[in-house]
Amino acid sequence: MKKPIAIVAGEPNSISSEIIFKSWKFKNNYKHKPFFIIGSFKLIELQMKKLKYNIKLKKINENFKINYLSKKVLHIYDVNYIQKKPFENLSEKSNKYIIKCFDIASKLANKKKILGFINCPISKEFLFKNKHQGITEYLAKKEKVKNDGVMLIFNKKLSVSPLTKHIPLDNVSKSINELRIIKNIKIIYNFYKKYFLKKPKFALLSLNPHNYYSSKNLKVAKKINKALKILKKNKINITGPIPSDSSFIVSEKYKFNVIIGMYHDQVLTPFKALYNFRAINITLGLPYIRVSPDHGVGENIMGKKIANADSLIESIKFFNYIK
Repeated sequence: MKKPIAIVAGEPNSISSEIIFKSWKFKNNYKHKPFFIIGSFKLIELQMKKLKYNIKLKKINENFKINYLSKKVLHIYDVNYIQKKPFENLSEKSNKYIIKCFDIASKLANKKKILGFINCPISKEFLFKNKHQGITEYLAKKEKVKNDGVMLIFNKKLSVSPLTKHIPLDNVSKSINELRIIKNIKIIYNFYKKYFLKKPKFALLSLNPHNYYSSKNLKVAKKINKALKILKKNKINITGPIPSDSSFIVSEKYKFNVIIGMYHDQVLTPFKALYNFRAINITLGLPYIRVSPDHGVGENIMGKKIANADSLIESIKFFNYIK
C-alpha cells in the first residue's frame, strides 16, 4: 500500500490554507493515498470558516496508521500555534511554529512514514531574515547535505535549475566551480532516469551576457568548459555554454529537458513567465522528496478566496511518479 504525503501548512498568514482547501476538492483525482496537513488544527479550522469551505477535519499524531487515513476527511497533524484572528499581518511571530512543522515533516520522511512532503509558501524575509537563505538550504543543512541540495523547478515540458540559489549576485562567480556543476547535473540526470525512465537533455548557460568573457574574468568560463568536457565523457547529453538571452528560444528547437543556469533569476524569471502556476519546486539531493508550489505567500490576497491553487495541485500530482 502506498504511503501518504504530508503538506506543511507553511506561513499561517498567507494563501496556504486556501490553496489546500482548493486542492482537497480534487482529492479523487489523485492516484496515491490522500495527503494530510502538518499545521495548527485550530487555525486551519478558523481559516476554513472564514473562507466558507465545508470540509471535515480530524486530528492525527505521529502514531497515525496508513489505513486510518480516508479521502472523506482532511487529517491534520496538529502543531500548537495561537492566533486569535484567521489572518494577521506577516511577522516573525510564526517562525518557531513553521520550523517545528518542517522538523516534523523531515522526521516523518526520514522514518519512511510518508512518501515525502510538500510545503506551502513561507516568507523568507521573516523566516530567514538577513541570511539570504531558503527552505532548500535549511533542509540541506539539517540533513548535512553538501552544496545546499539541488533546486529543480519542474514542468513536464521543460525544467530549470539554478547552480547557485538564494545568494547575492556579487557572490555568484565565487560559488561556481566545475565540481558543483558536475554534481548538480548528475543528481538531476539520476532523478530523471529513476522517476521518468529517460535520459534528459541538458542546456548549460554561460554566466556573462552573450557568452562573452574578457581576459580578466576567464576563470568562470574555463570552469564551465571543463565541467562540460567531463559530463560529455560520462555520456550525459549536454550542450553549452549557451547565452542565456536566447536559451529559452533554442530549447524548443533542440528539445532540452533541463536548462541549468548560473544563478537564481537567470532561469527562474523566464521560466515563471512561461509556465506561471504550472511549475513546482523540487529539492533533490535530500534523503527524501520535498516539493513546493513555485510561488510566494500572497499576503495581498490572503482571505479573499482568489488564490490560484494550480501549483499545489501539480505538486500533489507529482507524487504519482514516486514509488
